[in-house]
Amino acid sequence: MRLPYPIAVALIFAVSAVLSLVAAGFSVSKIEDASELAVRRALNLKGHDWAEVESDGLRVVLTGIAPDEATRFNALTAAGTEVDTSRVIDEMEVAPTADLTPPRFSAEILRNDSGISIIGLVPASLDREDLKDRLQRLDRDSPVSDLMESADYPKPKGWDQAIDYAIKALFDLPRAKISASPGLVRITAIADSQQEKDRLEQRLSRAAPPGLRIGLSISAPRPVITPFTLRYLINEDGGQFDACSAQSEEARDLIIASAREAGLTGPYSCTIGLGVPSPRWPNAAQLSIRALSELGQGSITMSDADITLVAAQDANPLLFDRIVGELENSLPDVFVLHAVLPEAEPDDAAGPVEFSATLSPEGLVQLRGRVSDETLRDMTDSFARAAFGSAQVYTATRVVQDLPADWPVRVLAGLDALAHLHNGALTVTPDDVSLTGISHDPEAKARIAGLLSDKLGDAQEFSLSITYVDPPAPQDASPDPEVCEERIAEIQKSGKIAFEPGSATVASDSREALNQIADILRECGPIRLEIQGHTDSQGREEMNQQLSQARAQSILNELRGRRVPTSSFSAVGYGETQPIANNETEEGREENRRIDFHLIRPEPTANTETGLEALEAETETPNADAPDAGTEDQ
Repeated sequence: MRLPYPIAVALIFAVSAVLSLVAAGFSVSKIEDASELAVRRALNLKGHDWAEVESDGLRVVLTGIAPDEATRFNALTAAGTEVDTSRVIDEMEVAPTADLTPPRFSAEILRNDSGISIIGLVPASLDREDLKDRLQRLDRDSPVSDLMESADYPKPKGWDQAIDYAIKALFDLPRAKISASPGLVRITAIADSQQEKDRLEQRLSRAAPPGLRIGLSISAPRPVITPFTLRYLINEDGGQFDACSAQSEEARDLIIASAREAGLTGPYSCTIGLGVPSPRWPNAAQLSIRALSELGQGSITMSDADITLVAAQDANPLLFDRIVGELENSLPDVFVLHAVLPEAEPDDAAGPVEFSATLSPEGLVQLRGRVSDETLRDMTDSFARAAFGSAQVYTATRVVQDLPADWPVRVLAGLDALAHLHNGALTVTPDDVSLTGISHDPEAKARIAGLLSDKLGDAQEFSLSITYVDPPAPQDASPDPEVCEERIAEIQKSGKIAFEPGSATVASDSREALNQIADILRECGPIRLEIQGHTDSQGREEMNQQLSQARAQSILNELRGRRVPTSSFSAVGYGETQPIANNETEEGREENRRIDFHLIRPEPTANTETGLEALEAETETPNADAPDAGTEDQ
């Protein structure tokens, strides 16, 4: 039976539709499986096994949790290498970001004649206006430039302490760079002299709180020496320097070596400074000292390019002429030699031709002897009153005719030199200006030699006998911290601090030693001190550390009870980690159970940025096992 034509056509279309649907479904499944397999393979090759792949028709859906945004993007890129990127549907998520490591906060403060500027990254909670106002109070006339950036993170531990100390240190430093970061302050500054450098280092070290590390790089520039002076004498006692100047350490060593060959005896000093008249200064000094040595006795004085050789009064004239001639021909071109062979002094029945001045330790000055006219008498009196004080001068000079033409210059130059001494005596004769006395300035002798050689001129003889004496310490001055540390160590040698067994209670027979230590610390004033507790190796290490910390803190509390200012002290327990004796014997264990008082000194740093940066890098990676000395609120 044949189907009607319309029904057959409809049936054919229905069968074709079903077959097409089946074929399409099969094709889609094949494409989905192939795409999913290719993308999964690509992700696995890139290490993205955390990602899930699901095909939905032509779409490839990526899901999963990426560890970070960069990894998510890398997974998308890997999938795009296998299928068209328009088919890739990104439904991946990024894992919540853990707490970000806070940035490294630091501030650099620069101060010079142009003003104060501060630059760096600081916490957003920092009161910048207050900080600027504190800096402005250092110098009301100088501008303060704020070049800081801020980040919204909590202040790290030690930040406020570092900033406070940096500002306090800047008070004494008109030209400095201070870098402050949590727990560390680095100071680079210039001092006017070596004495000022030593004073600043001591003050800055005392002022630092115990939990703060400091790096000091303070330099003292070489002085400008005017005139550039060298004076060497040889007498029956040997050779000695009245003054010595050199432009470098190498030049100094050459000069000193020549002086040693010429019989140098006793202590000496040679100032390295600027102002040398010629690079061949050490060569001229060597030749001059050797010539004087060959001559026997006398003096050689170099003032810039002028050299004065004065022989002894009994020198052989022929030898003198030969040595002077050889020296004149061998000196570098810039130097000029003046040679003097003194003549025998005639007898003077009218008394010595001299002017004298004495300066007592109390500051009283007496002027006696001869002056050439009334004008010079008034000049010497006025000069002395200006130099020593109007009420301190007594004048008893007399006017005498026919004195040397340079007598006024010699008298006034001698008084100027006398003003550099603490006490002394000046004698001026036609042939010599003699100055003896005591000074509290170690450079006074060299300074006076330069002054006289400059003012008296060429071929003029003078003699100096100046003794340096340490100035008396101020009555309220505190001993040096190193001295305090040594005195405490001496007390502990005779009376060790002991505790009750297994406890932090100070033994009764150790209280007298603590009393003596407290007396020393009150006298020493504010010094940075670490009270260290140590134990032997008996028992568990953790318990020993806790016991040593408790004992160190107990000593700190005992000192507080004895009215010792302890704001700059810290108590640190080291347990059994730093033995000084063998823990295998009872005697050794007894030595290891101890309390030490240790000065906290500035970190040693080179006078370069590299050395300071190394110190900073060390601070950024602290030892996690070290005991925390900053937990106690002092």
